[in-house]
Amino acid sequence: MIALILVGVVMVGVLCVLAFTLATYALPFMLGLAAARLAFATGAGVVGAALVGLAVGVTAFALLASLFARLRSPVLRGIVMVVFVVPAAVAGYGLVHGLVRSVIPSEVWRQVFCLIGGACIGVSAWIRLAPSHDRL
Repeated sequence: MIALILVGVVMVGVLCVLAFTLATYALPFMLGLAAARLAFATGAGVVGAALVGLAVGVTAFALLASLFARLRSPVLRGIVMVVFVVPAAVAGYGLVHGLVRSVIPSEVWRQVFCLIGGACIGVSAWIRLAPSHDRL
């Protein structure tokens, strides 16, 4: 039992490292996926839905990245960062929950691991988006 919990913790750590690097792209991915599902549901077909999803994801990322680069107000930049960070934290929570669901039998400990994983990924996305001090 303890070995399974330790394996779960190690797997969560590995996936969190992977999610840290991909956290910046959680919002554009989710928007692209939603657009692709909508396009498929309205009869666009698999290829059409994939193209629509890709176009929406790339456009969303380009729009938010250019908005973040152009804004000078720290409050407005913080709002754009929160728009990026919240979906990353939700994705991190879901990632950890999917992983530890079958490994950790206690619901309380599953939620603890999920909340910690989501928070770590959200903080990682915030740090990756925060302006560096050398550009000030």
